[in-house]
Amino acid sequence: MTHVYWMEAKSEFLKLLRMRTYSVSTAMFPLMFYCFFGLAMGREQPSGAAMPMARYLLATYGAFAVVGATLYAFGVGVAVERGLGWLQLKRASPMPPAAYFVAKGAVSLTFGAIVVCLLFALGAMFGGVQMPAGQWLALGGTLIAGAIPFCMLGLAIGSFAGPNSAPATVNMIYMPLAFCAGLWIPLEFLPGALKQIAPFLPTYHFAQIALSMLHAPTQGTTMGHIEALAAFTMLFAGIAWLGNSREGEKMYG
Repeated sequence: MTHVYWMEAKSEFLKLLRMRTYSVSTAMFPLMFYCFFGLAMGREQPSGAAMPMARYLLATYGAFAVVGATLYAFGVGVAVERGLGWLQLKRASPMPPAAYFVAKGAVSLTFGAIVVCLLFALGAMFGGVQMPAGQWLALGGTLIAGAIPFCMLGLAIGSFAGPNSAPATVNMIYMPLAFCAGLWIPLEFLPGALKQIAPFLPTYHFAQIALSMLHAPTQGTTMGHIEALAAFTMLFAGIAWLGNSREGEKMYG
């Protein structure tokens, strides 16, 4: 049984690695943004952050990278494969139904971890970021674990969006979630109206948890942000379940 999960994950990883529109863009987009903002303004400090921008933005652009890797793998991947009838074939095969979703989740986290490591390397080598080894590991682990709610969000998108509209749908959700939650630039630099919206977004809570690993000033408590992400996870999982149930009714009546 374990072999089936491993082979499905391996196949999914190789597929996405060979798909340049996913593998290259997933890595280059957050790295490019970090170079523009994190490295170019590396020694500047956001208001109240008490740390250089290069270090502060490691947390937010790490979150940005992980969310992107997850939403595109699940949101676009599931929608396209559902439109091609691939999911119907998977259901008819003797493969455990969970293997498909577990493989996508594992590969999403793997790509997210790769981009986070590249961001860390940029920050350490060119941004002058220095932290104890334990803090690097805590931040990296937090960023990777924080992908779980967005796996559910991606699955919800993929369960409803069509194969042609899925990329645009992901972009319409992903970009506002990133910008309005302060993943591109610190919340202090955003207009007042957006600051009021941010606490209602899952990306905001994800970023606040990541920033707490750097001992940066945050709003609310870490446990409160974890509980908020858990609530978002259940909400997105419920939406995804409705989408999959609707798909099953179409196929089987």
